Amino acid sequence: VQLVESGGGLVQPGGSLRLSCAFSGFTFSQYDMSWYRQAPGKERELVASITSAGRDIDYADSVKGRFTISRDNAKNTVYLQMNSLKPEDTAVYYCYARYSSSWSLKTYWGQGTQVTVSS
Repeated sequence: VQLVESGGGLVQPGGSLRLSCAFSGFTFSQYDMSWYRQAPGKERELVASITSAGRDIDYADSVKGRFTISRDNAKNTVYLQMNSLKPEDTAVYYCYARYSSSWSLKTYWGQGTQVTVSS
């Protein structure tokens, strides 16, 4: 599996960005997908997650109401729409894929994309 993130960059406080994560190698629709982030000197934290069929979605309290995770199984892509960005959202954002069954667990990480929120 290969995960390739894009869409990061520099944005002013209050601005918006949309991250994309392109998935290839296996059947995307079988994987739960998540976005994590890691700020300098901090541990990696879960930002948002979406199950394989998109029925269940969860967010970190710090981003609820501002970020939206979505997926397009026809395009093998998961998105993170980030609105009302704050300086504390500055971090490297990582895409994460997880497949589990009764006999197998497979997890994969993307290489990360930098998001910087600053005036």
